[in-house]
Amino acid sequence: MKSIKKAVRIEFEERKSKFIGYTKPISTKEEAEDFISMIREMHPDATHNCTVYRVIDNGQEYFKADDDGEPSGTAGKPMGEILTYMEVNNVVVVATRYFGGIKLGAGGLVRNYAKTAKLAVLEGEIVEFIERVECLLDFSYEKINEVETLLINGNEELLNKDFNERVTYRVKVSNETLEKLKELKDILVIM
Repeated sequence: MKSIKKAVRIEFEERKSKFIGYTKPISTKEEAEDFISMIREMHPDATHNCTVYRVIDNGQEYFKADDDGEPSGTAGKPMGEILTYMEVNNVVVVATRYFGGIKLGAGGLVRNYAKTAKLAVLEGEIVEFIERVECLLDFSYEKINEVETLLINGNEELLNKDFNERVTYRVKVSNETLEKLKELKDILVIM
């Protein structure tokens, strides 16, 4: 199964309309919905924030496309077709449009929303999907370099860092990196 490597933002202009594409690798439909809400909050004055996501979560496939007020089938559907054509899963795409005063027509909308999704997915780099689990790591300050090296080498996601008496990281890691972390001495892994 393929997904994308990283979250990205792309932008282009078509006949004075500005298209901004956001994409992110996801593991759950809740993660997709949260990302969509975040982008909508970033662009409350946008003409449209059209969305699509495709995710396989615990063996169940979820697919949702939204035209957000564009004519039916001119935004969410073509973006979804790009995800299908590119064979990517566990990804969310938001295409934000600021209308520039020149109507694009149905064909122009379909082309440009599909282009937004395609450019964003390509920029996010298509890779084999790796299931990741979220956990807490609790360790002493002396272990920071060892832990960070493992996270960087595994291309893992560091969600939060806390520095108190001990160091606590909230991370999303592959099962392979998780096993390596569990093997390290004096590191508490909390699932």
